[in-house]
Amino acid sequence: MSGMLYLCATPIGNLGDMTPRVVETLGSVDLIAAEDTRNSIKLLNHFGIRTSMTSYHEYNKVEKADYLVGQMQQGKNVALISDAGTPAISDPGEVLVQKCQEAGITVTSLPGPAACITALTLSGLSSRRFCFEGFLPPDKKEKAQILAELKEESRTIILYEAPHHLVRTLGELYEALGDRRITLCRELTKKFETVLPTTIGEALSLYGREEPRGEYVLVVEGKSLRQKEEERQASWQSMTIGEHMALYTGGGMDEKTAMKQVAKDRGVPKREIYAAIHGTGMR
Repeated sequence: MSGMLYLCATPIGNLGDMTPRVVETLGSVDLIAAEDTRNSIKLLNHFGIRTSMTSYHEYNKVEKADYLVGQMQQGKNVALISDAGTPAISDPGEVLVQKCQEAGITVTSLPGPAACITALTLSGLSSRRFCFEGFLPPDKKEKAQILAELKEESRTIILYEAPHHLVRTLGELYEALGDRRITLCRELTKKFETVLPTTIGEALSLYGREEPRGEYVLVVEGKSLRQKEEERQASWQSMTIGEHMALYTGGGMDEKTAMKQVAKDRGVPKREIYAAIHGTGMR
């Protein structure tokens, strides 16, 4: 029989957040795949875990995943841990999970700390609907596309950022999204945990004076539905009624239905649209 893959969440700061189930599992599996064995050995030593480790990280994720799948096909149980938090979230673990599923190997997740969820609950922003973007990509074209999508995002947005890129990212967010509310979280669950509710503009000003330190989670307010509607209304008003009608009739809509939709868009009675077209002419 094949072995199993255990995704084991580890503390993002406070070692007290390690669950007994994760400790037991890490001590009982045949092999632990760790993002950085030099960091993980400290965690394992703290809990008296002597299980063998192998490295599994961004730069060997494909070939090492194949190796680990082979080990599990031989009946060995493998645990996957990242440097901190839950594996497979902004983490190469997703590749291993995919390969296990393709090979028919059972995967289970042992829940625990996740920086994105911890920051969201501390942010003071809406947690009913949210999206997780992780780290913005380094490629300029891809980043610009994602920022354009985030501009229209109405859900709360969660991002990760390193300290040496923080100011640049805040500037890009300000340019793309405008000056929205944002909560910056760092050193989560640690002694000097910092949660800063502010705006993007104020954060830019602050970190223009102070050097960012530590890894950051950025929780950004989504575009409100009211703001979306106001922008939509403004776009309609920038058109003539003739242009507005052409937007719909050009797509195959009949004139009567188009007039009804234009009236709805502009918040006016249908007779005004009819008069503009058939009475006083297009305007």
